[in-house]
Amino acid sequence: MVAPTSVASNWVSEAARFTPGLRVASVTATTAKRRRTLAAIAAGADLVVTTYAVLRLDAEEFADVEWGGLILDEAQFVKNAATRVHEAARGIRAPFRIAVTGTPLENHLGELWAVLRIVAPGLFPSRRAFDERYRRPIEEDGNRERLDRLRRRIRPLVLRRTKEAVAPELPPKQEQVLEVDLAPEHRRLYDVVLQRERQKLLGLLDDLDRQRFIVYRSLTLLRLLALDASLVDAERHAGIPSAKLDALFEQLDDVLAEGHRALVFSQFTTFLDRITARLEAAGVPYAHLDGSTPANRRDEEVARFRAGEASVFCISLKAGGFGLNLTEADYVFLMDPWWNPASEEQAVDRAHRIGQDKQVMVYRLVAAGTIEQKVMDLKAKKGELVASVIDGGDAAADGDGDGAVSGAGFDADDLRGLLEG
Repeated sequence: MVAPTSVASNWVSEAARFTPGLRVASVTATTAKRRRTLAAIAAGADLVVTTYAVLRLDAEEFADVEWGGLILDEAQFVKNAATRVHEAARGIRAPFRIAVTGTPLENHLGELWAVLRIVAPGLFPSRRAFDERYRRPIEEDGNRERLDRLRRRIRPLVLRRTKEAVAPELPPKQEQVLEVDLAPEHRRLYDVVLQRERQKLLGLLDDLDRQRFIVYRSLTLLRLLALDASLVDAERHAGIPSAKLDALFEQLDDVLAEGHRALVFSQFTTFLDRITARLEAAGVPYAHLDGSTPANRRDEEVARFRAGEASVFCISLKAGGFGLNLTEADYVFLMDPWWNPASEEQAVDRAHRIGQDKQVMVYRLVAAGTIEQKVMDLKAKKGELVASVIDGGDAAADGDGDGAVSGAGFDADDLRGLLEG
């Protein structure tokens, strides 16, 4: 069993709970830090739980062991075929391989090909042939015949389990987009920066592969500015109020007064720091989790929230978008939209999952007239692709990424759309 570092310990505890007769070994340190070889550990265990980081670093040692099977949890971690962790997973010798993920396809069909390359290596042996036969006709031309053919090919290998099928008793989830108008001074600043970044970038899009870092930096600047001007320059823009923060706390005042509990997600840890500072000033107990939180502290923060010691849990999407069960919360606030729906939906599913006995309210806060509205449009297009391939329909799928434009499936037209006024 291979899992993200943040949830590997959870698999060990779940195995002890549901299969107490199994001998379970946890391998969360590399060879250099272990006293025993991997082969010795595997010989004395029925189930070995490790992490993607250890698999990547000790790939040769894992490849040397004859395994009884391979299970990849949160298999989107191997969706990039150019990475070492993908090659390490391919190198595992096992008679069967299972990939478990809520997001087998996030941005483009190449990700689905990469996962299938591991679990069904002979199905689509050539990436070039797959792109020519399926990806380009489906993504660029909307070719229905190729889409139907792809669905037929993968159907025997894909088991789609929706919450409606496995948990029909789950309370409903209601979602709402809250459009937030920037303050006048904030609006003027945003428009000036948008015009400057647009002029700088539009000439670079014809050479997108070489200019992705510059493009990404400008898009990130605009996304930060849509949230809070002080995130861009704390000294110069400290006096400009953040309409997003004000809108969040207007909602939280009512939510907390009625005894509800909330999860607050953002892509940006600096913005989460603004939120937690305001919670602290208001005397609201909170928990906080981002990518810099140590593993032991992560468990403590989760335990505090689940025990009722915190009313609000502020979480970065990358650190807490999967592997957490937080059904104590029944309100979810997404402070900034992400490029694909799957990452957002995984965040929402921290609360809307088996064990939840209350209706879950989900609010997406979007700054009106900014890049955030363009991101919402792009996300809807990606959702339609996921739904058409995996769900067999045309409706948009209910969906941290790391923010890398190179992995987001963008083309020049997508980026021009993001830079429109």
